[in-house]
Amino acid sequence: MQVIENLNIKEKLYTEKLDNGLTIMIIPKTGIKKKYVMWATQYGSINNKFIIPGEEEITTVPDGVAHFLEHKMFEQQNGTNSLDVLTALGVNANAYTTTNYTTYLFEATDNFYKALDELMDYVQNPYFTDENVEKEKGIISQEINMYDDYPEWAVYMNAMKSMYKNNPVKIDIAGSVESISKINKDILYKCYNTFYNPSNMVMCFSRRF
Repeated sequence: MQVIENLNIKEKLYTEKLDNGLTIMIIPKTGIKKKYVMWATQYGSINNKFIIPGEEEITTVPDGVAHFLEHKMFEQQNGTNSLDVLTALGVNANAYTTTNYTTYLFEATDNFYKALDELMDYVQNPYFTDENVEKEKGIISQEINMYDDYPEWAVYMNAMKSMYKNNPVKIDIAGSVESISKINKDILYKCYNTFYNPSNMVMCFSRRF
């Protein structure tokens, strides 16, 4: 186990890589009741071209798959939505996608272990069908159009496109209405199986121990 200490804020970070490759980070807290956990994978919007383990050819996927995948992870085969389950437990849960990683997280004062079980269930058990993928396209299209109406977002994206000619960081994290129309369940499973594995993920806990 590695220990990293920050003397300025008087905190220590304990980190260790498990046998399955998952990196665990723990930040002990004193005098607090709230517990916080995040589970992240090194997979973001820039990862639209990659080589699948065991293959030699480059796989190219439409822009916005990482963000689309984040949206779909909450929907379960039994008909429930894990975000609703976590909310019913009194837990504040969320998820977000950046250019280079995707994170699932929650904070709680009670029902921490029940919430942790739910987090581990939905992140490790994706459920994609033709129907629920098509339904999500409409939802994400509305989100994309909403951001297009924000002047500050338009300025930011135009600046990124001006600064970067070839780097995929210039691509909108959510993709475009056109690009997400090309996403299907096979693409989602392919990206999930490539990037959502323990050796590519980090789980961080911050709570009183």
